[in-house]
Amino acid sequence: MHEDATYKTALAIAARRLKSAGMAHGARDARHLMQHVSGLTAAELIRDEGDEIPARTRAAFFDLVERLAVGEPFEHLTGEAHFYGLDFRITKDTLIPRADSEVVVDEALARLPLGHPPSIADLGTGSGCLLAALLANHPGARGLGIERSKRAAEVAYSNMERLGLSDRAVIRCRSWEDWMGWDEVDLVISNPPYIASDVIPTLDASVRSFEPHSALDGGRDGLDAYRSIIDLAAAHMKPGAWLVFEIGFDQRAAVTALLDKAGFSAISCGQDHGQRDRVVSARR
Repeated sequence: MHEDATYKTALAIAARRLKSAGMAHGARDARHLMQHVSGLTAAELIRDEGDEIPARTRAAFFDLVERLAVGEPFEHLTGEAHFYGLDFRITKDTLIPRADSEVVVDEALARLPLGHPPSIADLGTGSGCLLAALLANHPGARGLGIERSKRAAEVAYSNMERLGLSDRAVIRCRSWEDWMGWDEVDLVISNPPYIASDVIPTLDASVRSFEPHSALDGGRDGLDAYRSIIDLAAAHMKPGAWLVFEIGFDQRAAVTALLDKAGFSAISCGQDHGQRDRVVSARR
């Protein structure tokens, strides 16, 4: 066996390629990609580093390494993302769940009523990560995910199934403008499109080129979705129910002003782990 054909050598080559692309954790990412394509655990990969790597595995591995080096998100390469202690299926049709959004789940969990099994609606559910995290951490809750993209809705449904939540979650493929159940839920949560249209071309290439623009583009000022949801909630939401939004780091004042003008109370804002404004909640 030639030394160049081992797992160890392939990992070294990949780490150099990713480092040259400016990736600070190239060696770690390379090992994770190797585990993904080979099916080996971390311990097995350490054990087998000196073994010959099958040609098909080597080719698949270097294909993923090159795609990662040119900016394709790691989660798209593996088809999975970790969020709030759960593993989600991810495709190019959904936003990648990010740790910054976990504070949105924290805020929503704190707003769920304790006197009865709560009902939740997630508007623009995407992968279903927010809804699934809430249901997984509140066993009595039931939820509805609204998603206008058929492909994204299919991903959300598959995630509810794989996480054992499909008996408490319903996914509907429709727009939130067509949803008629506002007065039936205790909490509405949403991570809507909130990037201003002219900002999208300036985003990191891994977002700009690979994530669905329909889940990013919030219109001229980034507030179109908030206006839509707040207007509908103000007209149809039952008194005492909560609205919980993920927001952009610079949108606190604008979103809270919209809620205040619409007559919501108990408006508050929370920050993510980077001390950036990330979540706004309000009571009808």
